[in-house]
Amino acid sequence: MPYPLDEIRSRFPALALTDGGRPRVYLDNPAGTQVPRSVVEAVSHALIECNANLGGHFQTSKNADAVVDGAHAAMADFLGAASPEEIVIGPNMTTLTFHLSRSLCRDFRPGDEIVATRMDHEGDVAPWLEIAADKGLEVRWVEFDRETWRIEPEALKTALSERTRLVALNHASNLLGTVNEIAELTAIAKAAGALVVVDSVQAAPHRLIDVQAIGCDLLLCSSYKFFGPHLGIAWGRRALLEELHAYKCRCVGEELPVKFETGTPQIELLAGLTATVDYFAWCGEACGASGTRREKIAAAYQAMEDHEAGLTRQLLAGLKEIPEIEVFGVSNPNEIARRVPTISLRHKTRKTHEIAATLAEQGIFLWSGHNYALEVVRQLGIPEDEGVVRIGMAHYNTEAEIAQTLEALRAVVG
Repeated sequence: MPYPLDEIRSRFPALALTDGGRPRVYLDNPAGTQVPRSVVEAVSHALIECNANLGGHFQTSKNADAVVDGAHAAMADFLGAASPEEIVIGPNMTTLTFHLSRSLCRDFRPGDEIVATRMDHEGDVAPWLEIAADKGLEVRWVEFDRETWRIEPEALKTALSERTRLVALNHASNLLGTVNEIAELTAIAKAAGALVVVDSVQAAPHRLIDVQAIGCDLLLCSSYKFFGPHLGIAWGRRALLEELHAYKCRCVGEELPVKFETGTPQIELLAGLTATVDYFAWCGEACGASGTRREKIAAAYQAMEDHEAGLTRQLLAGLKEIPEIEVFGVSNPNEIARRVPTISLRHKTRKTHEIAATLAEQGIFLWSGHNYALEVVRQLGIPEDEGVVRIGMAHYNTEAEIAQTLEALRAVVG
């Protein structure tokens, strides 16, 4: 069945916006995607019909309870969790990681080790550095390979020791675009007796996530990176979540996931979260799938990945023809499956921020800078105040938009 690009784009109101008659080209997707109309409507409906706190005897509160339960069930389907009770929802991935790091490392002792990678977003680095400083822990680093652009198993093995208590792994890089062999890396860390935390923020918009297959203990993502509202989601292995101490109010019980979800939830955004997952299911149906919501989501991802791979090949081929541009990450057109459609580049003479600003004037939205991938730019020897120009595609982008972007790049660096 043909990829229903026109129908997909028609569901995103922001894609029809113009500035002075000029259409917008959204290539800023790694930092946050646009949302379908159904998500907007779900948020609006919840603010009218479900705007009450939880646990009451009256209808608005009951409606709110249903919204919260529905969001956890939807994310369980989305991530392949065994139960909605394994889903913890909070304001964003970084806040959740800071919050849960305190529980995960509560019993760690001075000299115990945490392993982090130089490939990750600061949201999966700073929480571990902070807790290590608080408790006298050691942090050991794993560098990415400059040939494969990923974390190699042997490099991880070298970083592990009998003192390793936790390993924080990157699923897909928000700057390099590389998709790591996350299940293999997880197995190595687990064999060493460590807890494994996976940052899947950049993988979730582009790859079906199966927490059972990955085998980690905790996995985090952010729904605003996959066409939803500004929320962070953590999946945790039930046995682990049950045994962990939760930092919470005294009147909150030990039930999952409530003990980790501090305060009143953003109920209207949780309504939008369910609508986001249902959008994926709709996309799967539009691509010919049937069955469970999870099966439809899987079909949607396959169709999206195929479409995004074509855009990635088009962009990489065009960049190769522009003199003095260096692309970071997998650039072999036969190895596109090893990356998400996030391309970072630098020009030999033109400044990254200058390029991004010039393209923004033409209605092409993309990012410049380190993009919170501090350890990546440091390993690459790139000045932190300059970083890279980052072009991030999503399943709603078009070949015409990529051609327009390449033409604009040629003009600005020519």
